[in-house]
Amino acid sequence: MQSASATPKALVKPRHPAPLNALRAFEAAARCLSFQDAAAQLFVTPAAISHQVKHLESYLGVKLFHRGNRAIQLTAEGEALSASLTELFGQLDLALDRAMVQTTTHLRVSTMESFAAKWLAPRLHRFHRRRPDLKVRIETGNEHADFVHGGIDVAIRYGAGGYAGVRAERLMDAPVFPVCAPSLLDNAALPLARPDDLRHHTLLHDESAVGRPGVPDWAAWLQTVGASDVDASRGPVFASIYLAQEAAAAGHGVALGIAPLVEEDLQRGRLVRLFDAVLPNAYAFWIVRREGADNAAAEAFCRWLREEATADAVNAPS
Repeated sequence: MQSASATPKALVKPRHPAPLNALRAFEAAARCLSFQDAAAQLFVTPAAISHQVKHLESYLGVKLFHRGNRAIQLTAEGEALSASLTELFGQLDLALDRAMVQTTTHLRVSTMESFAAKWLAPRLHRFHRRRPDLKVRIETGNEHADFVHGGIDVAIRYGAGGYAGVRAERLMDAPVFPVCAPSLLDNAALPLARPDDLRHHTLLHDESAVGRPGVPDWAAWLQTVGASDVDASRGPVFASIYLAQEAAAAGHGVALGIAPLVEEDLQRGRLVRLFDAVLPNAYAFWIVRREGADNAAAEAFCRWLREEATADAVNAPS
């Protein structure tokens, strides 16, 4: 017999479980500030994202977005919820990673195209010989690595450091000096014996040095060596270091080579180093990882990167 003090079950208001799909949809939309971009990330339609967000707003009884004709903006309540969800889903993804056995045998590495092609790819076979149990996937790009939602384990970046919210470790310095194809040295009519001789040759530029204090460009290098008669602005500008270096190897002019990225081509004879002047670089190559990440495969890869970089330092130009 039920006691008089017991609360009748009919009077207990049931608590509806949190709508996880709606929370995922909202978190993606809040991060992207776009239903369309969120839909692409979650492999659903923008209408589905909009429906889930409305469902969540109804569940919470608050408005999460200000909706315009072409844009959405978070409300104060939406801002607060978004910050909490991003952290919570990040912790959830990390917990799932730790629970999955396969994460110890697969590794996703993000880096710039130049570094992947000119430094990483030529020596990656040595890592595979050491750890044949690890499957490494190399992805290229210059955008910020998404360690939480993008599945990136290790990123290698060229920059000034000071990366917020991540663990960054300096891997290699990036001193700069001129390089060209050996064929340019064979032309007696256009000598390349002194820095002033560069006025007879095409200067190849890349955008990595444009507007970045401390990153040497042709103007800085020519000023250092006193080649005042050479016009530093001449020549084409390439969108990447890789393209400028390939143009130099093809004999189309002289580029400023970044030491780790020209090492392989110098050894193979595709490029030759010109003159003795080497400029220090405010940018360097960095290993970037998620703060607090505990991944044995990633640590093994980073340890190998450090060993390779240390070996390179022995023969680095001075």
